[in-house]
Amino acid sequence: MSGTAKLYGGTDMSEGALERDIVADMTSPSGGWIEGSPGSYDRGHAIDTEQLQAFLEETQPEAAAAFELGNSQSETRAQFLNRVQGYITQHGVVGLLRNGMNHSTSTGAYEVVFYGATPSPGNAVAERRHRANRWSVTRQLRYCQDGTQLALDLAIFVNGLPLATFELKNNQTKQTVEDAVEQYKNTRDARELLFADGRCLAHFAVDEHSVRFCTRLAGKKSWFLPFDKGWEGGAGNPPNPHGYKTAYLWQDILSPISLADIIEHYAARLMEKDPKTKRTKRWQVFPRYHQLDVVRKLLKDSEENGTGQRYLIQHSAGSGKSNSIAWLAHQLVDLGGDDSAVFDAVIVVTDRRNLDTQIERTVKQFTQLRSLVKHADKSKDLREALANGTKIVISTVQKFPVILQDIGNAHRDRRFAIIIDEAHSGQGGKTTHAMSSALGTAPEDVEEEETTEDKINKIIDSQKLLGNASYYAFTATPKPRTLGYFGRRGPDGLDHPFHVYTMKQAIEEGFILDVLKNYTTVESYYKLVKSVEDDPEFDAKKAAKKLRRYVEGNSHAIQTKASIMVDHLLDNVIRPRKIGGKARAMVVADGISRAVDYYFAIDAYLKKLDSPYRAIVAFSGEYEHGGKNVTEASLNGFPSSAIEKTFREDPYRILICADKFQTGYDEPLLHTMYVDKSLSGVRAVQTLSRLNRAHPDKHDVAVLDFYNKAEGIQKSFKQWYRTTVLADSVDPNTLHDLRAVLDGAGVYGREDIDQFVEMFLAKEPRSRLEVLLDQLVVAYQELNSEDQQVEFKGAAKAFVRTYDYLAGILPYRNPEWLKLSILLTFLIPKLPAPIEEDLSRGILETVDLDSYRAEQQTAISMTLGDEDAELTATAPMGIGHRSEPELKPASVILQEFNHHFGNIPWTDNDRIRHLIAVEIPAKVREDKQYMNAQRYNDEQNARVESDAAVQRAIMAFLKSDTELYSQFASNPAFKRWLTEMVFRETYDPTAGDEDSPDEPPSSAEGDDRG
Repeated sequence: MSGTAKLYGGTDMSEGALERDIVADMTSPSGGWIEGSPGSYDRGHAIDTEQLQAFLEETQPEAAAAFELGNSQSETRAQFLNRVQGYITQHGVVGLLRNGMNHSTSTGAYEVVFYGATPSPGNAVAERRHRANRWSVTRQLRYCQDGTQLALDLAIFVNGLPLATFELKNNQTKQTVEDAVEQYKNTRDARELLFADGRCLAHFAVDEHSVRFCTRLAGKKSWFLPFDKGWEGGAGNPPNPHGYKTAYLWQDILSPISLADIIEHYAARLMEKDPKTKRTKRWQVFPRYHQLDVVRKLLKDSEENGTGQRYLIQHSAGSGKSNSIAWLAHQLVDLGGDDSAVFDAVIVVTDRRNLDTQIERTVKQFTQLRSLVKHADKSKDLREALANGTKIVISTVQKFPVILQDIGNAHRDRRFAIIIDEAHSGQGGKTTHAMSSALGTAPEDVEEEETTEDKINKIIDSQKLLGNASYYAFTATPKPRTLGYFGRRGPDGLDHPFHVYTMKQAIEEGFILDVLKNYTTVESYYKLVKSVEDDPEFDAKKAAKKLRRYVEGNSHAIQTKASIMVDHLLDNVIRPRKIGGKARAMVVADGISRAVDYYFAIDAYLKKLDSPYRAIVAFSGEYEHGGKNVTEASLNGFPSSAIEKTFREDPYRILICADKFQTGYDEPLLHTMYVDKSLSGVRAVQTLSRLNRAHPDKHDVAVLDFYNKAEGIQKSFKQWYRTTVLADSVDPNTLHDLRAVLDGAGVYGREDIDQFVEMFLAKEPRSRLEVLLDQLVVAYQELNSEDQQVEFKGAAKAFVRTYDYLAGILPYRNPEWLKLSILLTFLIPKLPAPIEEDLSRGILETVDLDSYRAEQQTAISMTLGDEDAELTATAPMGIGHRSEPELKPASVILQEFNHHFGNIPWTDNDRIRHLIAVEIPAKVREDKQYMNAQRYNDEQNARVESDAAVQRAIMAFLKSDTELYSQFASNPAFKRWLTEMVFRETYDPTAGDEDSPDEPPSSAEGDDRG
């Protein structure tokens, strides 16, 4: 009893009390456990022989007698126990419980069965056998084979076979779950038989507030992961009105019925042979809390509601989606039992090449489905798989529509579960329609008897999410369109995911690392000079973009940035031996040209330093460099398919990417990323998240960003840090408004739409369709002005995108919308872009790069808001328009371009430049009064508040930079220039529009030129 309890005679608050409470809960009538005796534990075999003997005598009495289990001195008994121990060593305890084993004695051969499987409803024999299982919990288990008195707080067994061990700690005695973890690492010898790999399912560290677990003890390298429910979008557990916060562990997760389900469907002993060393690697899999929770909730809802459901699962990177999908897929197949199966087949759609093998490997641990998984590359593969009764078919997002398009109505009477990995808008639109069309429920008609109206109605039916299929969409970053398709409307009127495991929780629990914690921007400083005598005029906005691209892609700039990257890699990653000396880095380049330039620059600099390390470049297709075509394989010296594997081996330490490997690439050894590309929205999150994969030796990550502002990256991550919900939906009336614009242009008539659609659905020769399309193109070109052409084409694109989105979710039919969408889909690519003179052409011929330097700023740690993000699907009505160019002389453009250097003889040039270019604009952007002015007022009022915000920012730097304040106060020209420059840099005309930058469709096509 604790000192306080002894002193006052109060409640026992000791660790022993927690232990007693847990055992009391487990052994209560509702708990289902019996208390085992420490004395019946055989340390040499890691078996509770008393429980094993009792189980076999009740369920398999002949085998129990043959094994002479009642005679502790029997050699036959010892041989049997040795056989059990050896089987567990080879196959893990989960293999023995799931498969049983054969054992022969002098009296015959016997099959030993452990009735671990959950009995199906109505199966009385299975129910009786399952009740015979002996689930036992033992306190203070002395486990050491050398006879020492070291004891575990708790251990649990089924039929005498060990399942899990527990170390308990008590916050009242100033010890926590972390102390329990340290006890496992430092005082529990992994060489002890009970702690050997695969001997138990898991080892749990527990206190009143938190749970952690480990599947393989390895001393100080033991990797314990959280097993908490989550609380308020982050780590931890919610308050429990009935007792301990962690009571769910022993009351729910480890109840006999739940544990039997885990043994049967989740826990696995996996193995993989290394093709190089030929050694077999084995490891134990046990589900994390959120994985078990999501799969069970999906199965329960699917069984209760049948087919035709939609589920959006927002699970962060690092959540273990591959295993979650594998566990879900193999259990959906059996859902409902043989006589009333909910689904005939499960189709998994993924864009990750390794997922199919991972699912197949996991599912094949469950013998009843060993031969029922197939990867389908072609439509023939899918047809054969379904015809042969294959239960799980895996394909890629890219190939799935092609695979399905010729299946037609062959499977209209079957029921499907469609699991979509990393679901985004592509899976919500035409890909989903392709699935629906191929697996559709529309009755089969004789084609010769179909009218055009029949065909139109059939297409409309096929576009909708199917009634004979349920969709399970997994993504870490749901867009508005994804939420609109797969989300569920809540009482608050918002569309919610079905299940959430947030980025915040994943970071706080250590499943992934926070990529924003060590974020460094690298500012570029350069000066351009005019190289021609005359002073031609150019479009200022376009010219500025071209100038920046010219500067950043200049060979001198590439070499400068490459040297910064390499020096940083060597000094901050390799020499400090990050990730145990195995750390890798990635360069995210803006296009193939930039990636190849970086490859040569980095490789040359590494050789100049006599460094043993080398770079790998990754891009698709061929690229012309130095007068000859090159590929990633020709530059790297090995096949493209070997990049991922080779990158893990020395001397390769830096991977330079042009689009490839920016998404779907899971490499825990990736530690640092060098970004030289514009990133925003979901693309920013997906790209930077390549760094966040956890590794036992990985304690931090780093980003050096040469292109983006920190606040833009921060804004992107906020959308998916916690739960993401959809605040509204696309208004179908948008299509009426867009159609009014299109019809009013006079490019087509009603008869043109009907004629084209009828010809198209009748499969008439393409040449006849081209004739009609060409006539409409002529009508488009005869519009009164280029502005009208821009307006028409922008509206046409918006109509097709919006209809594509709404077609799958609208409860009613509108054949006229579909017919116009069909016509526009084929007409848009033929509409020429309005001929427009590029008023920035030639700007690069008028300038030379006078100087360039890149300056690494202080690393910052970005924090994200602690609230859910609401995305919106609607956008303001607006059709494509042409912006008027702002023409300025080249000298003025260059002056403005170089102006952040200024022409004032500052005492500390670099400090002033950084204040003007970075710190003051950043402070103004964060000014709440200015933010409100942008959101709620017009541009003129926002400009007034911007000038005031600049004044406030200058005052904030008064103590450290009196020189800057002096110029601002006394030099009107400088003040005008600075306030104007800051306003241009910070003003966002769409600040009052909460529309997502990426999604969904709207009528606003912006400055459309084809």
